[in-house]
Amino acid sequence: MDWARIMAPLSGGEADRRVLGSAAALAEAFGAELACVHAPADVADLIPWMGDGFMGGVQATAVQSLREAAAAGEKAARASVDACSYARKSFVALTSPVWAALAMESRLSDLVVFDFSTARGKGPLSEAFQQVMADEQRPTLVAHEGLRVGGPVAVAWDGGKEASRAVRTAIPLLRKAASVVILSAPSASPRRFDPVLLQAFLTARGVEATLQVLADHGDPAPALVKAAKAAGAEILVAGAFGHPRLQEYVFGGATRTFLNSEGLSLFLSH
Repeated sequence: MDWARIMAPLSGGEADRRVLGSAAALAEAFGAELACVHAPADVADLIPWMGDGFMGGVQATAVQSLREAAAAGEKAARASVDACSYARKSFVALTSPVWAALAMESRLSDLVVFDFSTARGKGPLSEAFQQVMADEQRPTLVAHEGLRVGGPVAVAWDGGKEASRAVRTAIPLLRKAASVVILSAPSASPRRFDPVLLQAFLTARGVEATLQVLADHGDPAPALVKAAKAAGAEILVAGAFGHPRLQEYVFGGATRTFLNSEGLSLFLSH
């Protein structure tokens, strides 16, 4: 089944233009709805600070400032959406509770698009990226500017459930790819798996993929990125946060390596 709804979370900032460009390219390739969702800062986030000792005047000023910022952000987001030439688009501005509403929007979308600055923890939507990908477990595309559908795609395969979910949800994208290469380093994984089985899985679903088995040189993540670039891939499909997020934050992990790489857009699933 092809994708029918591509979601683009918007903050009202400069990154909106880049995200909309990438999301529109994806939506156009599938004839899908481009769902533009403005997610402002939530007034409810101030509640923990509104206890005893929090002066009423300060409280009112803080709430009013957030409301004004949300209104300005919505106006800017609407302007970015209006400037987007893709016809099948919709716009919604979320209200409190923002995170619950954002989660619901993502659950009813086939794919959610973010830019790299957000995925790397910068900007007002960085928590939204964590929520959508890791908590809601929605397929997420972290896009470089100029993203296109139909170029070469690489798949990072380690036989795990995260990688499996990523491959299965990326099937519509893989079917449109000019070429698909499966990159795997079985000797570097504690898990026993045969990458040939994934090749057969994809063939049965209309995706002809080549297979490249990487030598064991320690941490496989940098080797996977290097091999994907050598294959000319424009997008890397991979599982994300295979370990608890706190552990990945402290020790790194393949997800962090992928997010810190340049030149590859990422299709991620947790």
